[in-house]
Amino acid sequence: MYWLQLIRWKNLLIVFLTQLLAWACVILPVQDYSSLTLLLDGRHFFLLSLSTVLIAAAGYIINDYFDIKIDVINRPEKMVLEKQIPLKFAIVMHSALNIVALLMSAYIARQAGHYGWLTIQLGCTVLLWFYSTHFKRQFMIGNVVVAMLTALTIVVLILYEPAIHTLASAGAFIITPTNKIPNPVWVLGIYTCFAFTLTWMREIVKDMEDFKGDAQEGCITMPIQWGLQRSERFTQSLGIVALIPLLTGAVKLINADWVLLGIYTIALLAIPIIVWMYYLPKKATSHHYHIMSRWLKFIMLSGIGSLIIYYFQAHA
Repeated sequence: MYWLQLIRWKNLLIVFLTQLLAWACVILPVQDYSSLTLLLDGRHFFLLSLSTVLIAAAGYIINDYFDIKIDVINRPEKMVLEKQIPLKFAIVMHSALNIVALLMSAYIARQAGHYGWLTIQLGCTVLLWFYSTHFKRQFMIGNVVVAMLTALTIVVLILYEPAIHTLASAGAFIITPTNKIPNPVWVLGIYTCFAFTLTWMREIVKDMEDFKGDAQEGCITMPIQWGLQRSERFTQSLGIVALIPLLTGAVKLINADWVLLGIYTIALLAIPIIVWMYYLPKKATSHHYHIMSRWLKFIMLSGIGSLIIYYFQAHA
């Protein structure tokens, strides 16, 4: 139980579900109109997704390892390292998870004959280490690193599926024997940008929530460097950046008779972001920022859920 708490099993489940829906709803149907055989069949997808989950789990372990002093101040009730799990054992488990994950990814890269693809997993393990030791205590860079790592959960699927590569220049929509569907590359690209931007916003809000402990440990996060009000304005500007492609995409979907997905995008993604931006500066308490962080998580889950709408409209 303590290990599940340490590796944030709920977050790992979200990572897996994100990749599962992206694969099942967007990538797998490509085999219906592509001349190429998919590399990411059920077995290869599971190995690739499991490697992603294991690398993320290792990242949570090493993050908590280097955050013990900060967590004593910010969230002592949630600490498990030292109290229930020895630090040395945690480091051993961190290394073991990364090794197993890299071996899984190497197997798939070998099947494709592209060992260079393994660079993305190696890069993630290195970034997670330096994030925990250096980046998260620095101005902005830690937030951007986490946002980039989140976006890579989608990018890795694009990279490891050659059939997707052939659709990169096919235009915004693809005409299939039964339907006109948005280009899978464009769909996954929009989800990648959406995940990057909202994760960046959420990381800033989490820094606002942890303002006190971070300040005592000498961290130079955005709220500490700029103050809470300026950080809120910057986060709201990121919200506007997220809204532009969402609203643009929604209009194009509605004009292309993808009304259900277009309305879903407006009602469950765009409008909640607008409301969130309105409420963000209302209070400057740790509890308020915690609620704002959870709200963003709900919006991200709504984004994942839209993949199901995409699938059923594409195969109606």
